[in-house]
Amino acid sequence: MKLNEIANKSGAVKSKKRVGRGIGSGKGKTSGRGVKGQKARSGVAIKGFEGGQMPMYRRLPKRGFNNPFAKVYSEVNVGRLQQAVDAGKLDEKATVDAAALIASGVITKLGKDGVRLLGNGELKAKLDITVAGASKGAISAVEKAGGKVHIETAKAEAPADANA
Repeated sequence: MKLNEIANKSGAVKSKKRVGRGIGSGKGKTSGRGVKGQKARSGVAIKGFEGGQMPMYRRLPKRGFNNPFAKVYSEVNVGRLQQAVDAGKLDEKATVDAAALIASGVITKLGKDGVRLLGNGELKAKLDITVAGASKGAISAVEKAGGKVHIETAKAEAPADANA
């Protein structure tokens, strides 16, 4: 075998279709694109168009609702706080707030509206906790252990029209 004898198997490489080379070729004039309009131009794909069939986004029913006023909290259970105290990551004597929770690795990032304390798990440590919100079960669990829960209130904004 010689280098000049190496070739692809027959039929392995298809030759490019030459379009727009006269009416006798069968692919002349409009080059197989039909006639005129947006789709006859290059670089056009009509998104969501399924050839006239009712598109998927219109076949499926609308469901759900996004509440623009919903609160977004980072949630922490009292059992998770106890784990952090046992591991020595949270100090029992210091006030436990959002910054302390992030520093100890209990939460990775702060929710838009702060931290909400939930009552799942058991708490033995006496903690002084400052959070944006807490469930009744969480408050009772903390108070039963001898601690306190302080709920942060949202700061009242000044009225927009100060001249009136």
